[in-house]
Amino acid sequence: MDWRPQHYEYPKLNGECFQQFLDWLSQQLGSDYAILQVDQAPAHTSSAIRWQEFIIPLYQPPSAPELNPIERLWQLLKKLLKNQLFSSLQTLPDRIQEIFDQLTLEQVISISSYNFILEALFYAASY
Repeated sequence: MDWRPQHYEYPKLNGECFQQFLDWLSQQLGSDYAILQVDQAPAHTSSAIRWQEFIIPLYQPPSAPELNPIERLWQLLKKLLKNQLFSSLQTLPDRIQEIFDQLTLEQVISISSYNFILEALFYAASY
């Protein structure tokens, strides 16, 4: 799987859009496995979600955004986008993708790694 961060937008955070994301992720993984950390938003916990056997959901505790690695990425994006003006809202996703394209694997690991995530991965890998 290509490790490069990608920027995709969905019109809503609902089960249908989340399923589209999971289907896309499934195609990207091929025969690889992934542990996907998700919060407990209704779109992520819906019984209608069809989880592929090689995508393992790791649910973070409710009301704990500080445990979500994506929050640290948002902090970086906000810092890099601070005081920038855009001619239109449509140019913002392009700028975000430019930032993603400049990130190295080491930077992504540094931004998103927490010990509890690594511990969970090692625990899951042991079964």
